[in-house]
Amino acid sequence: MKGAYWHKLTGTKVSFTVIILLITTVFVYTWKRNPLLTSFLLSSDQFRIIPKDFENLQESYPGNKLPSKVPDNTSETPDIDPDIWNDEKEDDEVRENDPEDCNYAKGKWVPDTGRPFYSGSECKRWLSEMWACRLMQRTDFSFEKFRWQPENCKMPSFTGMKFLRRMRHKTLAFVGDSLGRQQFQSMMCMITGGKPAPQVQDVGWEFGLVKAPGAVRPDGWAYRFPRSNTTVLFYWSASLCELQPLLNGSDPKFVSYALHLDRPVTFLKKYLDRFHVLVLNTGHHWNRGKFQGNHWKLHAYGKPFSDKLDLSTAKNLTLHSIVSWLNSQIVRNPNLKVFLRTLSPRHFVNGDWNTGGSCDNTVPLKGGSEVLLEKSSDPIAELAVNGSRVRLLDITALSQLRDECHISKYGKSSNGVHDCLHWCLPGVPDTWNEILFARI
Repeated sequence: MKGAYWHKLTGTKVSFTVIILLITTVFVYTWKRNPLLTSFLLSSDQFRIIPKDFENLQESYPGNKLPSKVPDNTSETPDIDPDIWNDEKEDDEVRENDPEDCNYAKGKWVPDTGRPFYSGSECKRWLSEMWACRLMQRTDFSFEKFRWQPENCKMPSFTGMKFLRRMRHKTLAFVGDSLGRQQFQSMMCMITGGKPAPQVQDVGWEFGLVKAPGAVRPDGWAYRFPRSNTTVLFYWSASLCELQPLLNGSDPKFVSYALHLDRPVTFLKKYLDRFHVLVLNTGHHWNRGKFQGNHWKLHAYGKPFSDKLDLSTAKNLTLHSIVSWLNSQIVRNPNLKVFLRTLSPRHFVNGDWNTGGSCDNTVPLKGGSEVLLEKSSDPIAELAVNGSRVRLLDITALSQLRDECHISKYGKSSNGVHDCLHWCLPGVPDTWNEILFARI
């Protein structure tokens, strides 16, 4: 009896062992053929947060191969607010019109309850308080609820996600005066939806944009969205010209500057090869008051020019010189896109900024809503780029219709002086960036 029982028990163990071996063999074989089963195995990597745009990011890496782990130098969260990172299949969408066949400057302002792109009271990391009218005493913000509609073509819809996809591994540089800085801040607010986006990196040091000892601010700012490797920067150059210190022998403490009309600002010569899209502007510093205050002395072709030279002529020489130089650079780098933005209009009434001029209107489009002109309202800029590879970003006429959108008397440090030059943000510069996005 014991022998029979023992043989029965041994047979049962052998059978059970064989079954276990068979199951293990089948599992291992299936696992090797189907890696998806690894989801059942818990490892440290299984606890990583995978962003919503994970599949879209495959295009960001050479050969469409994602790294096995999230790079240590990038954040594990999206560059911008998660609500912006959606499943839109933009960037390779078929555009309804060739951006160079469309005259975006001709069209009309239309109501749009979906505007603005961001909150002027929340975009605090990117937007200066002096331009955030939502933080001022202004109470009417109906001007924010309009968008620009070109006459014979469709304006592509802007989202931060679409912009970052289109500008993957690229750098957008704004170089110009305070209006250029406004366009830069507008773009940062538009991309991020006005959110702080702590994972966006300050990379100003890469471009020499650090605050010098005793300076109020650096010469510019540069930020990088690490997931798309997109950099957006601004560099302050009110004239776009090279400036060279001129020491005064009788008073070493007093320094004036040679403003070389025929030479582009040094920053451009140093960093242009790193840019993919460049937006230039100049205009409102070409007056005697600014030249005297900045101690600028006109120079061209290696020698001083008479201070009696008409400044509009000096500006014209600068624009033609810099366009000519940039045109030669584009020949070497055909992937570089350069835009010269036209003049942003002022709306002072009954005087200038220092003689009691004002801009009290708060009614949108009181002077009309439509631009019918075929040519630019800034003929100097238009003539400068004519026949070159530099493109005109024409915003003058469409901005001229928006006199209600300025800072006006609401600036915190205005002391009764109206600012009818700079714009409330959100505001008109957002439209400049929509047109820029359509053309890149």
